[in-house]
Amino acid sequence: MSSATLSARRSPLLALIGNTPLLELRFEAEALTIFAKAEFLNPSGSIKDRLALTIIDDAEERGVLGPDSIILECTSGNTGIALAMVGAAKGYRVKILMSESASVERRHLIRHFGGEVQLFKTSDGYATGIDLSREMAAADARYFLPCQFENPLNAHDHETQTGPEILRQIPGGRVDAFVSGYGTGGTITGCGRALKAARAETRIVAMEPAEAAMLSGEMPCCHTIEGVAGGYIPPLVREAPIDEKRTVSSEDAMHMTRRLAREFGLLVGTSSGANICAALAVARDLGPAAQVVTILCDRAERYYSTRLFQAERP
Repeated sequence: MSSATLSARRSPLLALIGNTPLLELRFEAEALTIFAKAEFLNPSGSIKDRLALTIIDDAEERGVLGPDSIILECTSGNTGIALAMVGAAKGYRVKILMSESASVERRHLIRHFGGEVQLFKTSDGYATGIDLSREMAAADARYFLPCQFENPLNAHDHETQTGPEILRQIPGGRVDAFVSGYGTGGTITGCGRALKAARAETRIVAMEPAEAAMLSGEMPCCHTIEGVAGGYIPPLVREAPIDEKRTVSSEDAMHMTRRLAREFGLLVGTSSGANICAALAVARDLGPAAQVVTILCDRAERYYSTRLFQAERP
C-alpha cells in the first residue's frame, strides 16, 4: 500500500472521537454536583483516542509515516489500545511496550485490534519503557515514536478541542475548578490552558494517588489507580498551570469507582473514581454553587482482572 493510499484511508469510526458529553452528576450524600466529561465514550473506550488520532494525522501530514512504518509507543495501556485502533483503521502496524504490571485485559484489547505487545520489567516507572522505545527506534528506521509524554501535540489537542468543548457544554460557560490526574500530562496541561484563558480564576487541580504523590514531593510507591502517576513526572506536566494538588488513596478510588457504577450506571475505570473523589473534595471547599469539572477517563472492561472487581471493602 502506498503512502498516499495510507494517508487517504480514514475510517468513519474516527469521526466519533471527541465531542464527548459533559455529564451533570448529583451526589446526594454530599449534596454536591460534579460535571464529568464522558471520555469513556470514545470509540476504543478512553480519552487517549484523541491523542492517538491527532499524532498519527500530524505524522501523515508531515510525511513521516509510510507503508513500512511501525508505530511504537510505551504506555500503561489506554494509549496503546487507542493507537492500535487508529492504526487498524488507517492501515498501520502498531507495537506497544507495556509494563508487566498492566492489567491483562489491556494486552488483549491491543492484540484484538491487531497490535503487537512487548512486555518489560519496570525498574524506573514509565522511563524504563521510554528508554527502550528510543533504543529500538535508533536501531530500526521503520519505527515511528508518538512520544506521548513530551509531544506538544498531546497538550495542544486538549487546549484546542477538549477544553473548548467543556466551555461550550457547561452551564453559563463558567468553570470554577478543573480536576484531573496525570499520566502523560496532556489533559491537565491542555485543558488547564484553555480554561485559564477563558477565565483566569478557574482553579486547575492535579489529582495524585496518595501512595505516589510525586508532585507533592513524595517518592513513587505502589498504588492501584492505573494510568496515573507511573513513577515518572512527564515533561508536559511541568508546563501545566496547576494551582493545587489533591491526593486520593487507592482504596477511596476503588470505592468511588464502584459507587459510580451502582449509583449512576457508569462503567468506568479506577482513575475516574479517583478524579471524582478529588473533584468532590474541591467542590466541598468551594461551596455547593461551584461548577467543578473532571474527567471520566476510560471504561471498566480493562480492569476485570484487577482489585476493582474483587469483593468491596466493608
